[in-house]
Amino acid sequence: MSAAASILTQADHEWKPKTNPWLIAFVVSLAAFMEVLDTSIANVALPHIAGNLGASQDQSTWVLTSYLVSNAIVLPISGWLVSVFGRKRFFMTCIVIFTISSLACGIAPSLGILLVARVVQGAGGGGLQPMAQAILADTFPPRLRGLAFSLYGVTAIFAPSIGPTLGGWITDNYTWRWIFLMNLPVGILALILVYQLVEDPPYMARARTLGRRAQLDYIGFSLLALGVGALQILLDKGQEDDWFGSHFIVTLIVIASVCLGALVIWELYQKNPIVDVRLFGHFNFATSSMMMFVVGGMSFATTVLVPQFLQANMGYTAESAGMVLSAAGFVLLGALPFIGMLAGRFQGRYLIATGWLLLTGSMFLSTRRIDLLISFGSATWLRIAQYAPLGLVFIPTTAAAYYGMPKEKNNAIAGLVNFMRNIGASVGTSVVTTVLARRDQFHQERIGSHITAGNPAFRSTVDGLAEQLRQGGFSTHDALNGAYGRVYQTLQRQASTLSYIDTFWLLTLAAGSMFCLTFFLQKNDPGGGEKVVAH
Repeated sequence: MSAAASILTQADHEWKPKTNPWLIAFVVSLAAFMEVLDTSIANVALPHIAGNLGASQDQSTWVLTSYLVSNAIVLPISGWLVSVFGRKRFFMTCIVIFTISSLACGIAPSLGILLVARVVQGAGGGGLQPMAQAILADTFPPRLRGLAFSLYGVTAIFAPSIGPTLGGWITDNYTWRWIFLMNLPVGILALILVYQLVEDPPYMARARTLGRRAQLDYIGFSLLALGVGALQILLDKGQEDDWFGSHFIVTLIVIASVCLGALVIWELYQKNPIVDVRLFGHFNFATSSMMMFVVGGMSFATTVLVPQFLQANMGYTAESAGMVLSAAGFVLLGALPFIGMLAGRFQGRYLIATGWLLLTGSMFLSTRRIDLLISFGSATWLRIAQYAPLGLVFIPTTAAAYYGMPKEKNNAIAGLVNFMRNIGASVGTSVVTTVLARRDQFHQERIGSHITAGNPAFRSTVDGLAEQLRQGGFSTHDALNGAYGRVYQTLQRQASTLSYIDTFWLLTLAAGSMFCLTFFLQKNDPGGGEKVVAH
């Protein structure tokens, strides 16, 4: 490497932003928080949206799917878009698009217009998460990145936990339109602050000066849009349409497999790929990405499982179930700064291993504690045990993705890591809903096979219930039918509970496998300086 290049690289290494880095961290995390919140806040409002806009429940689910599809397409190409527009300009553009489209969502007079606005909103939001993460990676030295990423963790893993509760409260007390309209003041504030405080580091400004702008890879983008779009839709609609029993889902599987496979091959031979798949050739990055995939899956899977079990099997209201989720979210929020400080003092892989070990234990504990007698307090503490260890995994794993990588790859790394986490969330949600449905059916058949007219215990139970109903004023015929109905209802609840236990066993195995993978991660020097990578 030439002397001039060495000086430039050293200048990059020593660069510090003019503004207090913690103020920058707050500003970019504020914008990302706004976007992540919108991935989950609309879920509970779907019945209200459907009723208000004259749509069916099935049609209203496209409010979620349309957002996720466009969001997933933009995430992996955000690094390329930065090379075209510059990071600060791209980040501000995403805030503007997200804010204006939020206004369009809030005032949409029909479902069609709302879906178009959600597609645009998802596209604008797709750049906010990775850019916030990349800005933090450039703004803070490695020894402080863990602490900085703990602030980013508020957006990535705290926001989804409070989204459903906040969305339900807004919808019940005001109108579903405010879950979108409340983005306006936050977006305007974030835009002003980013313009005033954030700056691109020297290596990015130098690249634009030298004219290093990649040409649009039309083939790569087409393959990405088709492949990721098909993948996201099939994950969202697969269980609803019975997977391979649906020609629509089978077609999507073929499209996703062919397009994504072709995308990887095509991008490997491109000088300026729209998705830098070569990054997965770095074992540490590939391992970190796999872990973020599982983090996304487990985070959203348990966020689906817990309130669904409490409402369907325990009779909780949406508000009570949301309180269980929110309690765990606030505990994690308080723990994140301490986890960030630990990340600056200890080997990242030791913290990650501890996190996966705690998650394995909490998922195993869930298989023992989930039953029809669980109290509100026990459910809350169990949820805390399931969710709080995610911080120990998320923060150091995010930092580990950058170990030994050149600075100019930070934007591409952030885009792909967030893409893996978001796709993991979709896969995790799809897997647990499918497992629940299949195992519920299995357990109903198995338990039902023991309930026969000749079974003394069954006859005794039915006779006892029928007698209670007769004493309550029912006729003999109605009392007997009511007794059979109650027995069947009990069977359904027991089968459903067993299916939840089976699902938590699956999550236990997933967390345990990630614990084993942790020790293959690259070592880092928590208190050392950053290596200057020459390229």
